Amino acid sequence: WVLSKTKKEDTDDNISKYDGRWEVEELKENTVPGDRGLVLKSVAKHHAISTMLTKAFVFDNKPLIVQYEVNFQEGIDCGGAYIKLISSSDDLNLEYFFDKTPYTIMFGPDKCGEDYKLHFIFRHRNPKTGEYDEKHAKRPDVDLKKFYLDKKTHLYTLVLKPDDTFEMLIDQSVVSKGSLLEDMVPPVNPPKEIEDPSDKKPDDWDERPKIPDPNAVKPDDWDEDEPSKIEDPDAVKPEGWLDDEPQYVPDPNAKKPKDWDEEMDGEWEAPQIPNPKCETAPGCGRWVRPMKNNPNYKGKWKAPMIDNPNYQGIWSPRKIPNPDYFEDLHPFKMTTVSAVGLELWSMTSDIYFDNFIICSEKEVADRWAADGWGLKKLVASANEPGMFSQLVTAAEDHPWLWVLYILTLALPVGLGVLFC
Repeated sequence: WVLSKTKKEDTDDNISKYDGRWEVEELKENTVPGDRGLVLKSVAKHHAISTMLTKAFVFDNKPLIVQYEVNFQEGIDCGGAYIKLISSSDDLNLEYFFDKTPYTIMFGPDKCGEDYKLHFIFRHRNPKTGEYDEKHAKRPDVDLKKFYLDKKTHLYTLVLKPDDTFEMLIDQSVVSKGSLLEDMVPPVNPPKEIEDPSDKKPDDWDERPKIPDPNAVKPDDWDEDEPSKIEDPDAVKPEGWLDDEPQYVPDPNAKKPKDWDEEMDGEWEAPQIPNPKCETAPGCGRWVRPMKNNPNYKGKWKAPMIDNPNYQGIWSPRKIPNPDYFEDLHPFKMTTVSAVGLELWSMTSDIYFDNFIICSEKEVADRWAADGWGLKKLVASANEPGMFSQLVTAAEDHPWLWVLYILTLALPVGLGVLFC
């Protein structure tokens, strides 16, 4: 693996260096003796490290399988653990690997805040212009949160097939699949037709489906001056209402502070408190009739709406042939890959990577997974506490669970006593 010695472009010099530290270490938890991985160690720094493949991968008639392990040993606040499959070129120098280095595929987990992602991006070459643009797979429908927070080693796999389909797997279970032609954003192939940018909506084009009835006349008895609310004439003041008692009175127990300066602070007044005499009375102060809806209220008159006889529908520009149209029926034929790299920023340290493999045979990838990730999974399972310990731990965090446990045990015992 080669550490990058360059800088990130368009970034302040103080943070532009790829000076994030990498180490080769064992896992902190569930360690497999003698097994070590590549660990991102620094916080809030740019990291870049890469390695050449033993041989370049050419997209011809065999699938591409990319697989590797990630363990967020400290959880993850904001940061990625994705890899880049670096495009082949005559002048590729891994010491200058940085964010602008051309890549063919980017794949792997990424998270910031509560946004949990699993990237699959490939750079597609426009056959007309020769320019590249990124195509992003749609987001998986599964909840990815647990894979970022459980501090376990997880296996990430991307499978691209020559029939232009793809699958993304976590721990050997498919979390997303689709077509390179139909499930990428933006689509690989542009539309055959586009809206004519020179087409303008006519000034007399009428898009209103409904219009006020021009023949409608306000009724003679329509009174727009009636208020919406009026006093309720049938309301009666409740018996016992204290007209002469205010709702609030000065607090008789309040005392003027010793440091009160009337010249500076003005005349001191006791703070107001609710009148205790009003607590048992239906009300205090001047009684006012409550308001009710005015049955004669009609509001401002408006003509009723009718179908617009001149309605022409929602205007849209006419369609013209897309001058940039092309059709790439096999986007699987991507740029050859000759290296793999990690170019990352993270606000959490100790992200563990291990067992990278790029191949074409599922059997090879599965055997590789069994010998690496499978062994880690067995060790982690063996170290997990038993069911009783898990129940006790859960109850320490949620004491109300003790009630549930006792009821769960008492119910069968009680039924046994009752029936036997």
